Amino acid sequence: MGYKPAVTSRQGALNREDVMLDKKQDQAVGDGASALQAGGDITIINAGITVSEARAIALDVAKATFFELSGVARDTAASRVEEITNQVIERLEKEYPVGLQKAQDPDFQYSLLTVQKEFARNGDADLGSLLVDLLVDRSKQDQRDILQIVLNESLATAPKLTNSQLAALALIFLFRYTQNASVGNHDLFGNYLDRYVLPFADKLPKSAASYQHLEFAGCGTVLVGQPLEEQLGNTYQGLFLNGFSSEEIVSRNLSIGLDPNFFVPCLNDSTKLQVKVLNKEALKKQIEDKTLSAEDGAKLHRLFDERKMASAQIKAKIIEVRGFMTQVFDAWTESMQSFTLTSVGMAIGHANIKRFTGEFAKLEIWIN
Repeated sequence: MGYKPAVTSRQGALNREDVMLDKKQDQAVGDGASALQAGGDITIINAGITVSEARAIALDVAKATFFELSGVARDTAASRVEEITNQVIERLEKEYPVGLQKAQDPDFQYSLLTVQKEFARNGDADLGSLLVDLLVDRSKQDQRDILQIVLNESLATAPKLTNSQLAALALIFLFRYTQNASVGNHDLFGNYLDRYVLPFADKLPKSAASYQHLEFAGCGTVLVGQPLEEQLGNTYQGLFLNGFSSEEIVSRNLSIGLDPNFFVPCLNDSTKLQVKVLNKEALKKQIEDKTLSAEDGAKLHRLFDERKMASAQIKAKIIEVRGFMTQVFDAWTESMQSFTLTSVGMAIGHANIKRFTGEFAKLEIWIN
């Protein structure tokens, strides 16, 4: 596929994938060994750095920053640094315990210091959450490759952006660079929009200055782009077909006839039939998997394209599915349509989506 699925696939009409011991426990651990402590969830930590030691090192990293301040400012900064550091340690302990060992790595310490400094300055909870997501992803990179460099740069860039600009990066990334293979009908498509679009729909900037600043910050460039209805109409074409009568399909003389592996009731007119795929890439793969003849393949492609809704109909249908898409279309038309993301813009957009949804495909799919 040209695009990659945003989440794990789920069945849909057009989907292609049909005793705790109350005892004190003491352990002696040798160098390079691992300690297992029962009495709750087991966390595996290299004996070289414990969770407490990692937290202490992380707090030491920031001392030079907030100790330069004085009075109330110093107390506020110290409190914020401790807050964000605890968030980082807790996330690492839960999601990637091995990452705690990075507390001794100079490059990771530098990235951690960036997070601590930026959160100490303003205490913005949303920004803090985003930076923690980026830093945890950064902790998973063991070598100096393109992804590590992009994540380091993203940690320095995200604090320069407003929440509305962060929302724009999230949706541009979602619509331009991802697809969700599970949205096989309009109900599933609506659920997809609720989860991935609604959190950002009322935050999107429209001013040219917002996107000029995004370009200045290295998050993207201004280029000619597609209207959103065309973008979604291609990615999820199977949701926007008018369908054929069974007689019309038979008249095309396909050797597969009305095989239900290839045709289903039309999602927009149950009296008609449509090709049973979500988009052209899925159709190409289905033709290959079923080893259809080149002639049948060409006929299926024509059937898939001939009754596709016009752009205005696609837009109306999407708004019918979820009314809040009206404001997304407005923002896209005014400014977002012409903005293409750099790797840094993708990384920040990806992290912002994950911050709201809790899970998303790995960034390595797009940056490698």
